[in-house]
Amino acid sequence: MRVRVDASRCVGHGMCTLAAPDIFQLSDEDGHAYVLSQDVPAVLDEAVRQAERGCPEQAIIVDAAA
Repeated sequence: MRVRVDASRCVGHGMCTLAAPDIFQLSDEDGHAYVLSQDVPAVLDEAVRQAERGCPEQAIIVDAAA
């Protein structure tokens, strides 16, 4: 699984960092989320899915085929 944050949609709610702190962080510069690693370890798949579902702006893009 691969994941990315659509920077044009993210407004920095931080819900993703609560769901999957090993994958998502908030930028000190603008407060928007970014991914630490696009390639998600299988053990974190569900946490990333939870982050995707919980994003109010639908800014998290998951590619399950990767």
